[in-house]
Amino acid sequence: MRLLGLSAFYHDSAAVLLEDGVIIAAAQEERFTRKKHDASFPKNAAAWCLKQAGGPIDAVVYYEKPLLKFERILATAASVAPRGFRAFAAAIPDWLHHKLWLPGVIEDEVKALGGGTVPVYFSGHHEAHAASAFFPSPFARAAILTLDGVGEWATTTLGRGADNRIELLHELRFPHSLGLLYSAFTHHAGFRVNSGEYKLMGLAPYGTPRFTGKIQEHLLDLKADGSFRLNLDYFGFLEGQAMTSARFAALFGPARRPDEPMTQHHCDLAASIQQVTEEIVLRLARTLHSLTGEENLCLAGGVALNCVANARLLREGPFRHVWVQPAAGDAGGALGAALTFHHLHLKAPRSNSGASDAMRGAFLGPEYSDAEISAAITARGLTAEKLGPTELNARITDRLVAGEVIGYFQGRAEFGPRALGARSILADARSSEMQRRLNLKIKFRESFRPFAPVVLAERATAWFDLPAPSPYMLFTAPVATAHRLPVTETRDWQARLSTTRSAIPAVTHVDYSARVQTVDRLVNPALHALLTTFADRTGCPVLVNTSFNVRGEPPVCHPREALEGFLATEMDCLALGPYFLEKKSLPAELVSAKPTRSFAPD
Repeated sequence: MRLLGLSAFYHDSAAVLLEDGVIIAAAQEERFTRKKHDASFPKNAAAWCLKQAGGPIDAVVYYEKPLLKFERILATAASVAPRGFRAFAAAIPDWLHHKLWLPGVIEDEVKALGGGTVPVYFSGHHEAHAASAFFPSPFARAAILTLDGVGEWATTTLGRGADNRIELLHELRFPHSLGLLYSAFTHHAGFRVNSGEYKLMGLAPYGTPRFTGKIQEHLLDLKADGSFRLNLDYFGFLEGQAMTSARFAALFGPARRPDEPMTQHHCDLAASIQQVTEEIVLRLARTLHSLTGEENLCLAGGVALNCVANARLLREGPFRHVWVQPAAGDAGGALGAALTFHHLHLKAPRSNSGASDAMRGAFLGPEYSDAEISAAITARGLTAEKLGPTELNARITDRLVAGEVIGYFQGRAEFGPRALGARSILADARSSEMQRRLNLKIKFRESFRPFAPVVLAERATAWFDLPAPSPYMLFTAPVATAHRLPVTETRDWQARLSTTRSAIPAVTHVDYSARVQTVDRLVNPALHALLTTFADRTGCPVLVNTSFNVRGEPPVCHPREALEGFLATEMDCLALGPYFLEKKSLPAELVSAKPTRSFAPD
């Protein structure tokens, strides 16, 4: 049984191929079109998935129910009429042209891609999130918590999974949404909604949560069980595209424009909404534990990408084990839709519970042969050395120790928002200048943004206070006390930004936390071998790992994009499969050439 799971038309469109319940391929459309968070029908991702199939597909499963979503849009428009008519009128043509006719649209698109004429099925949005959280998890049974902006009606669900079954027990409904509450503050801080929430999370440690009381007093009515109602007088998303209202600005000050400087006020707002978010998640988890009695918890939905909240849940929550779907947002909905059909509709058994998860490190995307990589290098007018694995790791380690920055392109691309060592930029975490250099010279992004450490799994607890493995970079952990340095704190957030706090300052945030990725030898042998080589040389098993992209672009997918990113930034070296390139060895005209930004997908 081959199933094609799809998510599309809102953000982070994706396609997934499932064969007899096994994840064969998964990719986001943005990786092919180079349009970040691409919401269009995932033609390229679906075409690539179909090429990976061993035969014709049997069905297509979409990650939500469009008629139910349209019902919510109509009901919302009616509840606030005549306010919001302009936004409603702007949305209607899109619904009338294709969203209401999704079965036919999907049939036509899949047929045009060579998938044949196959039946189309639909799962519920939060049902898909729950399936993506539980079925790939290592647990035979678990509680399930899903949190996002909104699906059809649900914004939060509490459920349980056992074997090949899922049961959703309770839900919070639109417009009362933790995801939308957090996004309102994302917007107010001058970041883009559905894109900048992680920036707000990274800004929070620079602030003091002095607005927490105001948020809880004015913006929401929070109950002991974690349920809440928003005070809609402070929000604008019911009437139109604005996230907040004039009353929100009156309470917290005017919204920051993206080009305006960040101030301590914005840091304090970020700290406050982060604290409120964590409290809501903890209360919901305690309620869910009381309802189910389970010792394991699975998480999905966009809010599950808040790794600070996840860490508090792991440390302070009632569950012994917590597993988070690495593609927790809408991209993962494509996976959940296919899994829902496979297990709930076909009643097929699970095969992965008990040992490890079924995500295979999230390395589920495209990969390229040595011949394809060599052709891309030649097409760009470049030459490179081809090295064996041992020599390649030794060369990379030499350059890392010398303070250089390495583009690292190996194996299958990651599925989900995190770079996990397949499409990564690596650097020496021991450098006190590396965080600033990476932000300003390589990533072209805000200076306050922290970088994540990647560490050998077997040595992680010696460097971080980490209670469990973190292979998907979805939990923060404090840097171990033994590696911290004494500092004199100041209230000035920018002064705190430049303070060296540990033996690995490039990955140590202002509160001594780090968004840790642990690397297991069996899951990612190439990166594990590199870390081992670096550790043998330096005594430190930790490197900086950030996504191989520049600001405004998705992570690279094809070798040509890695080459363009290498040439367009101050990256020093590129390990492209077995090929190694050094910037200092390239002709000056190639290094200074303006890179091409439009990449045609295969």
